[in-house]
Amino acid sequence: MPDVICLGEMLIDFVATESGVSLIDAPGFKKAPGGAPANVAVGLARFGHRVGFMGKLGADDFGQFLTQTLAENGVDTSTICYSQTARTALAFVALAPDGEREFMFYRHPSAGMLFEPDEVDELVLGQIKLFHFGSLTLISEPARSATLHAARLAQEAGAIISYDPNLRLNLWPDAEQARQGMQVGWPYAQVAKVSREELSFLSAEDDLAAGINALWHDGLRILLVTDGPNGAWAVTGSGRLHVPGFAVKAIDTTGAGDGFTAGFLHRLLHEPGLVDEPSRIEDAVRFANAVGALTTTMRGAIPGLPTLDAVNTLLSQNRE
Repeated sequence: MPDVICLGEMLIDFVATESGVSLIDAPGFKKAPGGAPANVAVGLARFGHRVGFMGKLGADDFGQFLTQTLAENGVDTSTICYSQTARTALAFVALAPDGEREFMFYRHPSAGMLFEPDEVDELVLGQIKLFHFGSLTLISEPARSATLHAARLAQEAGAIISYDPNLRLNLWPDAEQARQGMQVGWPYAQVAKVSREELSFLSAEDDLAAGINALWHDGLRILLVTDGPNGAWAVTGSGRLHVPGFAVKAIDTTGAGDGFTAGFLHRLLHEPGLVDEPSRIEDAVRFANAVGALTTTMRGAIPGLPTLDAVNTLLSQNRE
């Protein structure tokens, strides 16, 4: 039985084999498994946690490939459902020279969008320590109701709730519906991770402090704000601190935030009280920064997620 459930989308990222070209000019694409909650699941599994993925895939070859990928990485797949009417989602990804991305999604609808509340495994959710979910399954019904149903069950069971309001603006009808929809999951969050861009988008504030104040609520234990190679901010009810990032040669930033999230949740699972001690928070965020940085050094999200040994090596090479 898993201790952690990651719920949401899983898909195939077809990543351009050449950087610095558009989707139009890309000469070819490499198949890579991805999807933010699935990335976090694999990241945690690589760190030795008992983690399961909950969601819906197509009953097709891509769905089978993704299920096999999770299983091969030690993720429990028993709570995955399969659609006979919709296919597994696809995304084509072009890479800028610095590893930043351009996405084109194929989900009209995808199987994951059809995840139903009665397909949520209530027994498993009643026994977990941590529940992690993202915002993409909040875009439309029935996946929205299924996601919120699962979050409520995990909350009632006393699990730590982790939320990633992952901004993919081109998947929403418009910006305002995206902002409102992403905020639907916010009240459940005890741990939340946003990028600087997502913080500004959700709060309608460009200033870091103003954005944090606009989004903070009493149920949050910690808010993590990532800023690419500049590191991350950690915010609690008693203050905030900045932790510098790591200099690496970035090839593909896909999944870097998910790697960061997996890194922090790994430390939180081992030390649930760390959010009350600034020095322990700093050490945990430094670990998460290392995970995120290493994830960018390979093409594709799941292929780039590092092992614990790789993270510890990077940390030991950068001791102050």
